Amino acid sequence: MAGASTREWRPDFRLDLAGVLAPLRRGPGDPSWRADGAAVWRTGSTPDGPATLRLHRRGDGTVVAQAWGAGAQWSLDGVPALLGEGDRPEGFVAHHPLVADAARRMPGLRLGASMRVWDVLVPSVLEQKVTGTEARRSWRELCRRFGDPPPGPAPEGMRVPPSPAQVRAIPDWEWHRAGVDLARRRAILACAAVAHRLEAACELGGERGRELLRKVPGIGVWTAAEIAQRAWGDPDAVSVGDFHIPTVVGWALVGRPLDDAGMLGVLAPYAPQRQRAVRYVELSGFKRPRFGPRYSPKDYRAI
Repeated sequence: MAGASTREWRPDFRLDLAGVLAPLRRGPGDPSWRADGAAVWRTGSTPDGPATLRLHRRGDGTVVAQAWGAGAQWSLDGVPALLGEGDRPEGFVAHHPLVADAARRMPGLRLGASMRVWDVLVPSVLEQKVTGTEARRSWRELCRRFGDPPPGPAPEGMRVPPSPAQVRAIPDWEWHRAGVDLARRRAILACAAVAHRLEAACELGGERGRELLRKVPGIGVWTAAEIAQRAWGDPDAVSVGDFHIPTVVGWALVGRPLDDAGMLGVLAPYAPQRQRAVRYVELSGFKRPRFGPRYSPKDYRAI
């Protein structure tokens, strides 16, 4: 495509392109993401400025990446990490039949690393203590209303997620209109004030990276784990405090619901790759029993 910077990269491992990138997508209407046939489009921030990235894989396994914008070269340089080159699944040992079966069926699944905290931080905070439907609606509203049009020939409707400066300029009533309550708003604004420092978490990685994120008020264990899983592909960052995951892991692996402590006990043999085990459980197709109504969304715009 005209004006694009291009890179071709052929991984030396089996690659499930859509599977590796899936955690970065915040719902089917995510303005920073589009699937166009076999290609995936992403927009985002880089240290050099905004960028649009298009990825598709040829029949011979080669990934063709095209990028536009001030951050184009940075995005192309980061393609291998984004697609899981730095991941090390070889040492993973399954301790449960369901996990072993999922690992066997999904040899191309790897944990990718966007190497950018900010773009995954905002939607992670938006997902605190609300349903996915609510969080994704808020993310769409913020991107569409306050994000910039993407560089290059991106599909119609895409936006670059709002920058820290753009987030700090959002009026209170616009947060309310986007359905974001005061607690999540304060957490996002606190992160925006120190966003440049938080990017260092990618270099620290692991627990040290998560500890840096948790220094910001409003960023707890769950949110830090959600960020770590995407920003640096942390294989051990379990989302402790999640409304669903302990129950799903419990039913899938031991046949009963668990709380956080019970889940961590069951996952202990998988350390330091506990999150990889959770990912296999989530993608295995297992469905936990349902005994009651689902949690109803709460529309903060009506408060």
